[in-house]
Amino acid sequence: MKFIETIKNVFKIEELRNRIMVTLGLLLVYRFGAQVVLPGIDAQALSEFAGKFNAGGIGGLLNAFTGGAFSNASVFALGIMPYISASIVVQLMQIAVPYLQKLQKEGESGRKKITQITRWLTIGICLVQAPSYIAGIQYLGVPPEAFVLGLTPTFYVSSIIILVTGCIFAMWLGERITDKGIGNGISILIMVGIIATLPQSFAQEIASNSIMLVLIELVIWFVIILLSILLVMAVRKIPVQYARRTASGEYEKNIFGARQFIPLKLNASGVMPIIFAQALMFAPSALAGLFPESSVAQSIQANFGNIFGVWYNVVFALLIIIFTYFYTAITVPTNKMADDLKRSGGFIPGIKPGTDTAEYLDKIMSQITLPGSVFLALIAIFPAFVVNLMGVQQGWALFFGGTSLLIMVGVAIDTMQQINSYLLNRHYDGLMKSGKNRKAVA
Repeated sequence: MKFIETIKNVFKIEELRNRIMVTLGLLLVYRFGAQVVLPGIDAQALSEFAGKFNAGGIGGLLNAFTGGAFSNASVFALGIMPYISASIVVQLMQIAVPYLQKLQKEGESGRKKITQITRWLTIGICLVQAPSYIAGIQYLGVPPEAFVLGLTPTFYVSSIIILVTGCIFAMWLGERITDKGIGNGISILIMVGIIATLPQSFAQEIASNSIMLVLIELVIWFVIILLSILLVMAVRKIPVQYARRTASGEYEKNIFGARQFIPLKLNASGVMPIIFAQALMFAPSALAGLFPESSVAQSIQANFGNIFGVWYNVVFALLIIIFTYFYTAITVPTNKMADDLKRSGGFIPGIKPGTDTAEYLDKIMSQITLPGSVFLALIAIFPAFVVNLMGVQQGWALFFGGTSLLIMVGVAIDTMQQINSYLLNRHYDGLMKSGKNRKAVA
């Protein structure tokens, strides 16, 4: 009853209600576009092609991120992933390119310029991926008769333009959700795409296994979700002491100053290590495909072409651990944190401000990143365990861990926190807190 009352309170706040409706409306547009097939392709002839991606594996993974648009040969077949790739590239370039570092320090104006650079890079990536997608679908099961207008230059050019436009439009939808809706729009689009394939995967699992086994799988699934939530939410609190400011404006260090904490996340890198590692894991199989007659290439294809195979997951887990350390090192600026703490008159008890504080924070980050990276790697490769040990269908197994589950958990928590802040600001209990409603104060 308390939960129902909280949901009612959500819709009592006009601004929050409008943002939720805008978000749902834009998501409806995105899902509608995922069903619109490219002009010149017969939708009825795509059943065999779609079946290859619904069965799981690498194709199923690609299809999951686009909500089935990839296998539908949809106008949104590229999804939002080119924008994600561009964002990652720009973020990494900010470390080495002085111009981007300068923009990063310019505040809002610099952020807008970086966003514009990301958009142009997204178009460039789309111009590479779009023709590759069109050329590839005819070798992945789409029969020649499906191309009703033939594989003419006109079809190629028009399809490339539509695919690039579809990706840019999806990017625009995500930005509008961020500005006018609730939550991070780009992340929500990815999450909705992943969830869209969930009912079909679950239905296939029910049809192929007994009810008792499915119930056991559901229990394991909920346990993994809870562990993923713990991974996303877990922080190490570093106590910080702030000195009192005297009447003359000078700091007076004493034990009666305000005491706060620096929250260092157990998994500060989020799902980025999995995305980086997964991108690299696609490379061996793709390169081996260029040399089909080579025995070495055939061996590589056998070991790395199956995302549920032993060697694939061993290398995948090691790459995740390595990338977790790498991404944490570039996204958690311990030196800047120590400088900001010193300028604000704060200090960690027992640690000298400045360099010693930076070294202490760096040491703590290194210590908590190890268990965080190992935990992240285990969740990422858990789908291989349920496939090989429990016989779970590959499509359904993708939801037992990896990028799909962590994205769903992370986006859900972020969206709930935003809704929670609206409720608390209007003197209601939030979604993450139980208790009776507090009456609004005039």
